[in-house]
Amino acid sequence: MFRSEYADVPPVELPIHDAVLGRAAEFGGAPALIDGTDGTTLTYEQVDRFHRRVAAALAEAGVRKGDVLALHSPNTISFPVAFYAATRAGASVTTVHPLATAEEFAKQLGDSAARWIVTVSPLLQTARRAAELAGGVREIFVCDSAPGHRSLIDMLASAAPEPQVGIDPVEDVAALPYSSGTTGTPKGVMLTHRQIATNLAQLQPVMSAGPGDRILAVLPFFHIYGLTALMNAPLRLGATVVVLPRFDLEQFLAAIQNHRITGLYVAPPIVLALAKHPLVGRYDLSSLKYILSAAAPLDARLAAACSERLGLPPVGQAYGMTELSPGTHVVPVDRMREAPPGTVGKLIPGTEMRIVSLDDPGKDLGVGESGEILIRGPQVMKGYLGRPDATNAMIDTDGWLHTGDVGHVDADGWLFVVDRVKELIKYKGFQVAPAELEALLLTHPGIADAAVIGVYNDDGNEVPHAYVVRRPTATGLSEGEVMMYVAERVAPYKRIRQVTFIDGVPRAASGKILRRQLREQP
Repeated sequence: MFRSEYADVPPVELPIHDAVLGRAAEFGGAPALIDGTDGTTLTYEQVDRFHRRVAAALAEAGVRKGDVLALHSPNTISFPVAFYAATRAGASVTTVHPLATAEEFAKQLGDSAARWIVTVSPLLQTARRAAELAGGVREIFVCDSAPGHRSLIDMLASAAPEPQVGIDPVEDVAALPYSSGTTGTPKGVMLTHRQIATNLAQLQPVMSAGPGDRILAVLPFFHIYGLTALMNAPLRLGATVVVLPRFDLEQFLAAIQNHRITGLYVAPPIVLALAKHPLVGRYDLSSLKYILSAAAPLDARLAAACSERLGLPPVGQAYGMTELSPGTHVVPVDRMREAPPGTVGKLIPGTEMRIVSLDDPGKDLGVGESGEILIRGPQVMKGYLGRPDATNAMIDTDGWLHTGDVGHVDADGWLFVVDRVKELIKYKGFQVAPAELEALLLTHPGIADAAVIGVYNDDGNEVPHAYVVRRPTATGLSEGEVMMYVAERVAPYKRIRQVTFIDGVPRAASGKILRRQLREQP
């Protein structure tokens, strides 16, 4: 068993809004959130006051403890206000991909039993359609303004009393992001107030940012990585978060230059752009102190090229998953120069790890031996919503979460992730479940069978590649038609990027697709 070299941290027994904004009065007039597109700024005092007023208005509208509120928005300075307001009113927040189709959104609404939606006016049509399909939604609020819908801006004037909700941090779910886990379709990951708040305390010794630091939030808040590293963690410690709604390279570089960004938390495609794109040379990025990449594997050579170009310490990595609140390993900011290339970091405080044999899962492996990574700690999720069998398949009776990732540890305790047992595809950090795409492909009248695997394209991104068996009556079915059929029915990051027609999908006797055989095809 491997243990962290850092001192344990006590569990944080606080609601997440108090765990994050507990020092807001101390930080007072310091900027908490800045809109990176127009400069609109919210101070710590405003974020604290605004989220309490919105919580009062939500409670007045009927939001009660145990309700689920769906937060459906790109990154804005209103997103944190909406999130903390909902939790203060006693709700669990299920975060929704802003590019989700109405059908995908409706599935999440139905599965989570969400009764309330907070969205933004450009996404209102999708939210309305999703609510119609799912049923059970009582009201749709907007962060900005839209005719016929109550706005968070209007809610700031609420005179209703602030809700006094008894929250049990150990049992009550604060966030309900959706994850495919190691395989299959998306499932609601129940993360309690204590699990998220304690993970923030665990991460503080290795990735702390404080007053005077400026963090650029370009990765989405709806994703657990963005929610933790770009929203909760910096706001807990008094840093300033500069918010961008999406990744646009010129806007991103201008924000670093104009707002004097000190720390970047990114995914590998952004590291690639920083390493190779000619635009980078036109901007002054000298304020940057470090870059940390997570959400998908980062090639060590690419990391070196990026740091060399920008004159920074080597790009660090972090490791975790939604089911782990999400962090377990980080290359500490103050140790980036000593970390061996390719490592995803050291165990954070209070976290235990085992590496077990792939052939004999009961056998523990030692230094330098590759096996499945198992994690135990206070950040392990409560479970999958309404799916006890899936929870039991993921977390064993001794509390070990089986990550489905393959890795090894060196003699100094640095973890290297080398492969995945699981079949999940990670496109630019977003999870794509092959099973979901396969099920969709089989609804096409011209497709007899299909399998989907992840392959790496020329940019180093893992993309969905479909292997398709045509029906005898559909010999003219083209690659373009297959890709278009899927593209019309899923969010952009789930689209099929490559298609190969084959005579038959290789399967085991159990019916399980033999994906390895597909990967070995020329």
